Amino acid sequence: MKSINILILLLVCFSSMAQQPILINVDPLSNPDTFFVKLEVPQKLSKKNNVFQFPATAPGTYQTMNIGRLVSDFQAYDKKGKRLKTTFSAPNQYIIAKPKKLKSLHYKVAETFDTQLKDLPIYMMAGSSIERENVLVNAHTLSGYFSGMQKTPVGIRVNGKSDWKTGSALKVKDGYFIAENFDELVDSPIMSGKLSFAETTLAGAPIQIYTFSENGKVNSEMLLKEMTQMLNSAEKFLVKLPVDHYTFLFYFVENPSGVTGAWEHSYSSEYVIEEGEPTPAFLKQVIDIASHEFFHVITPLNIHSEIIESFNFEKPTASQHLWLYEGVTEWASHIQLFRGGVTNLDQYIANGLKQKIIVSELYFKPEWSLKKIADESFNGGEGAKQYGNIYYKGSLTASYLDIRLLELSGGTFGLREVLLDLIKKYGKGNPFSEETFFDDLAKMTFPEIKDFANKYILKSEDLPHEEYLAKIGLKYNRVAKNKVEITPIENPSNSQKMLFEAWSKNMEVK
Repeated sequence: MKSINILILLLVCFSSMAQQPILINVDPLSNPDTFFVKLEVPQKLSKKNNVFQFPATAPGTYQTMNIGRLVSDFQAYDKKGKRLKTTFSAPNQYIIAKPKKLKSLHYKVAETFDTQLKDLPIYMMAGSSIERENVLVNAHTLSGYFSGMQKTPVGIRVNGKSDWKTGSALKVKDGYFIAENFDELVDSPIMSGKLSFAETTLAGAPIQIYTFSENGKVNSEMLLKEMTQMLNSAEKFLVKLPVDHYTFLFYFVENPSGVTGAWEHSYSSEYVIEEGEPTPAFLKQVIDIASHEFFHVITPLNIHSEIIESFNFEKPTASQHLWLYEGVTEWASHIQLFRGGVTNLDQYIANGLKQKIIVSELYFKPEWSLKKIADESFNGGEGAKQYGNIYYKGSLTASYLDIRLLELSGGTFGLREVLLDLIKKYGKGNPFSEETFFDDLAKMTFPEIKDFANKYILKSEDLPHEEYLAKIGLKYNRVAKNKVEITPIENPSNSQKMLFEAWSKNMEVK
């Protein structure tokens, strides 16, 4: 018995030692355009850990970044401070000659906001910034992981000014934000500086808002006031939040140097937006973006395939289910506002249907299926040009999938109810199959859904605007190339009335 207890104790001690986090210290104050990074290795590495991998991409960005090109002065040291030999292996790897002796890494990384990148420019919301009074840190732009250690715990500390406020979804321990692994670290942006702050609760979950506004035009209290209705509608739509806390990080800049937007994460979302006057129209635009990003708590953050679950930072790998991750999320962000009473039918038709039809058909190639958009999402050139249609064609496809499900179920469940069932069946840590998902979805719902997916997701058949909108009592009329009319049918049938009633509300979920 004693020997068994001793063995258990040794295993526990060994496990504790093995789980000591790698510690990353970031100095954003020594140089206005460069992060100085020190990475401490508390445990002994082996030969198989001899490669330090900087990311080629990151989840949810759908772009190749090659962070290694931003790194300079990469140095490795043993515990005595003696420098170890390292070799750069383009585009993103450093090979360490004697990993068993490694104690720390020291290197510099150029911030992405003010670095001119001719090829593969990095979206601002997925980048990093150092300014005199604020810092935006997306960990994939500053760090990487040792081969075989992607799942090792990591701690990060941003050593800013003493009076700065810092926001992140990560929890703090001993002065470090602690992540279970590199994936969670990348999934948790950090913003620090002269920030405003506001908070509330939603279904018992703390909701925090941190805001940097270059000229002080926008603040967190202002955004929280505008966001309250959206959050309440989201709670009704989701029934139960799949997260126990959530953080919004807003960064408003006067003159953006690149592509702005937002980036979703499991417990937070981060926004880089051109600063404007806080008019009702400007704030509505911001809240519309926030509604989309917040709904990513459903997919891909809770519902996703194995490609997303075990993310490949070394080699960009596309998932054919981008339609689900982005298109369905865009649909949900609009329909929940309508069903929650924040917007009316006319507003939903204008923003959730008409605008998306016109933009999709005028500015993107109709022969590109949603699957092809996904397959080419990491490629530059035409792939990058067509990617934006996932928010238009993808959202419209989700709208019609919702109507089709309502029709086949006699109005008893639609896409929202299917999503809630998918969360129960899969959820975080339990991915669905990349290859068999459509078969599995058809088994959960109806065989006809496989045919729908084949026509409008895998292939690029024209979306059936007139046919499907008529099912819920809406008349579709293409007035001109750039003008669409969608109006209620004057004398709808009983079937159309029933489906419209089911379509326009959240059904009870047991």
